[in-house]
Amino acid sequence: MSTPLQHITVLLDEAVEALAVRADGVYVDCTFGRGGHSRLILSRLGPEGRLIAFDKDPLAIAEAGRIDDPRLTIVHAGFETLADELDRLGVERVDGVLMDLGVSSPQIDDAQRGFSFRFDAPLDMRMDTTRGQTAADWLNSASEDDIRRVIREYGEERFAASIARAIVQNRADGTLLHTTRELAALCARCVRTREPGQDPATRTFQSIRIFINRELDELEAVLPQAAARLLPAGRLVVIAFHSLEDRIVKQFMRAASSPPELPRGMPIRAADLPQPPLALLGKPVREGSERLAANPRARSAIMRVASRNNVRWGPST
Repeated sequence: MSTPLQHITVLLDEAVEALAVRADGVYVDCTFGRGGHSRLILSRLGPEGRLIAFDKDPLAIAEAGRIDDPRLTIVHAGFETLADELDRLGVERVDGVLMDLGVSSPQIDDAQRGFSFRFDAPLDMRMDTTRGQTAADWLNSASEDDIRRVIREYGEERFAASIARAIVQNRADGTLLHTTRELAALCARCVRTREPGQDPATRTFQSIRIFINRELDELEAVLPQAAARLLPAGRLVVIAFHSLEDRIVKQFMRAASSPPELPRGMPIRAADLPQPPLALLGKPVREGSERLAANPRARSAIMRVASRNNVRWGPST
């Protein structure tokens, strides 16, 4: 097994600054990972502060368990369960929610997780290895139409149809996919052109990982839960690494920060329009050039921030 690269937390200081941490506040880190953001948040909390950290990955939960701090509560679950878990913990409202989306460097660099085509390993791709269907299980049973749709929609892969056809044809010939190297080799045969410097398997691996872990579905589910749980002036901070993730975040924040539409012709001044639930704060933030040189995987990271206004969160938003 290759030696894992050092994990570098993306937009560490920027994200925690955007949370505007109060010493006595209650915060949620929806994606503990290896704890970079959580540890910095804890360093800014006082004795009365509290941090609730979520993660699906058992290794991330084990890492969180090494932090001996009564202010930290660890939840082994996907963040789409945010509202239910806060209810279980007796937490009605919070001062800030942070989401650092996607797959972490330790997950990619652990060959046995099956996230990377750089290693020959079991084709797993689950963030939570204790439950759910592996990538191999799905690829060896799904229909050609479903495989094509996932690779096209989640990977934006032009050759999705060729890849799906080859997978199903291999199955018909008695050849099932079991390892990352087998899938990468199949992609190399099907992807006839590619972006400079990009492996032909990149988009396919990305798409299958997103699908197996329901990443976009979970993101769409958690955003309204997080916003609804914020106290007035509470912050929602989201770091996305993929255009599909960022599109969901951008559209949600834009809709939640726009005044409700009123019937045309209604005589009302702009200043008297009802206040929307969220307010956008600043422009999207990207990693600086110096840190990008040390961590090229952060090149696609983009952070968006919104603040909660003092209005009721309703179903129309």
